[in-house]
Amino acid sequence: MPAFILSRLLQAIPVLLVVALISFAMFAYVGDPVAIMLGQDFTEAQRQALVASLGLDQPFFVQFFKFVVNAAQGEFGLSYRLSRPVAELIAERAPATLELAFVAAAIAMLVGVPMGVYTGLYRNSWLSRFFLTFSLIGVSLPTFLIGILLILVFSVLLGWLPSYGRGEVVQLGWWSTGLLTADGWRALILPAITLGLFQLTLIMRLVRAEMLEVLRTDYIKFARARGLPDRSVHFGHALKNTLVPVITIAGLQLGSIIAFAIVTETVFQWPGMGLLFIQSVGSADIPVMAAYLMLTALIFVVINLVVDILYYIVDPRLRAGRGGH
Repeated sequence: MPAFILSRLLQAIPVLLVVALISFAMFAYVGDPVAIMLGQDFTEAQRQALVASLGLDQPFFVQFFKFVVNAAQGEFGLSYRLSRPVAELIAERAPATLELAFVAAAIAMLVGVPMGVYTGLYRNSWLSRFFLTFSLIGVSLPTFLIGILLILVFSVLLGWLPSYGRGEVVQLGWWSTGLLTADGWRALILPAITLGLFQLTLIMRLVRAEMLEVLRTDYIKFARARGLPDRSVHFGHALKNTLVPVITIAGLQLGSIIAFAIVTETVFQWPGMGLLFIQSVGSADIPVMAAYLMLTALIFVVINLVVDILYYIVDPRLRAGRGGH
């Protein structure tokens, strides 16, 4: 197991370096952060002094090398827009994004898996047809439109839930959470459903397809021939084998939820990292944008590592295969 994890970590280093190079190169020539920071009235001497203090007068690869060295230590420089350490800004916004992402992922798993199992077992029932129609809507509609429709219905017409913001939060050290307040939960419901709906429908359809495939296998027919009850066949044998590919999809979708929460956070003005990224694009805040993409890449790498470890634990064929070499 340690050698397995070490090999995955060594494979992740080039990936992170390539992402760092691409993100830094993409944003290095976007806009003029110096003009944004100085405003309209400034002298050439002030401009040159600020350029030198930011290190923007150095060659590109020198700037990139310093960025990588500092990023490895958790330092991403100062935000051009807010003149604050980027690491501090990320630390402030990360709890909101992670909280939203994990609640959205929990909704997708807790609702999507039972719906997929039901539509796989009772594929001709009217409820299964309703779930499949619902899943087509969830896959087809863009995220921003789902969010706007939910705001229109539940915030504007019914007035049940807030349309923006995070609500009341509680500070637990440096971590802020809205899960400990009723107002925080009310503010979380609409953005979490908006963000998790696509993943929910994807997981439902995947579980349904896997269930239909597994139920046709010989060992399920043998289990029925032995006289095992349907509950044991469906949940003790079929579902257990169905969840192996679901682990991969769920893991990758969690990374996607965190990475692509930008749209949802913008629609609901959710104070997370995605909204910070969008605000930084308008002011060419290169350190914040590069740090966001680096952090997103790191999240995907960590999730892939966790998925590989779960595969290693769940599927005995991998352990047997490694042991045989």
